[in-house]
Amino acid sequence: MLNLDKQEAQKDLSSYIGRILRDNFGRGPESVFVSIKKPFISVYIRNFLSPMEKVLLTEHQETVVQTTRDILMATLIPEIKAYIRIVADMEIEQFYYDWGLHNHSGMFFAIASDKTDIDKLLHEDFFGKDALHKEIDHIGQQAEKTPEKVFSIKLNDRTYAVIRRGLFITIERELIRMGQQEVLKLAKRRIEKRLLHNNMRLESILDGKIDDSFVDWDFERDQSVILFSVNPNQPGGNELDK
Repeated sequence: MLNLDKQEAQKDLSSYIGRILRDNFGRGPESVFVSIKKPFISVYIRNFLSPMEKVLLTEHQETVVQTTRDILMATLIPEIKAYIRIVADMEIEQFYYDWGLHNHSGMFFAIASDKTDIDKLLHEDFFGKDALHKEIDHIGQQAEKTPEKVFSIKLNDRTYAVIRRGLFITIERELIRMGQQEVLKLAKRRIEKRLLHNNMRLESILDGKIDDSFVDWDFERDQSVILFSVNPNQPGGNELDK
């Protein structure tokens, strides 16, 4: 186990994730930003698209790119979890990820098994929290159903995480039992990201421009994570975050 402080661990993880993506996808991202707020880790990836993926997107083959990345990530996630354990002394229990193919971005979100401080973090207040939960409920109602529980965390000045529990309707649970998780994820991702993209209410609530929004699901837990990367320096941004 390496004895690294938080800043060193974040820097080390950034370098490692950039390298492992480059080794497996043929081209690495321009930048990787890691933020640790135990038991959470967020990873924001910018300008990440291989030449082959660029061609596929030009031919409107987004589903092919998403499916291929899902296959590769299934092999990479155990390696990333093992490295996090070494440099950050965190045993990762849950791992979520999504890609913003339209602007060549991505985000990972990990939750450690040691949740000593999680209740405190989930109940921390921040500007717009109640309104954010109401809008997330509204989006859930439009997409499938209102989540049974909603929690949110401000991970840093630019990153918000929303955790939803109790999401799936009967037909979705049946698809999960039939082993159709990949098809379900692709469909749900399309629907929800349409509702999240250019959502002016969310930008007003978070008091800044949303540069990216990401969403992923844990089908066994009936849980989902939405991640927002917000630029508070845009007009209308919260002065306290500048």
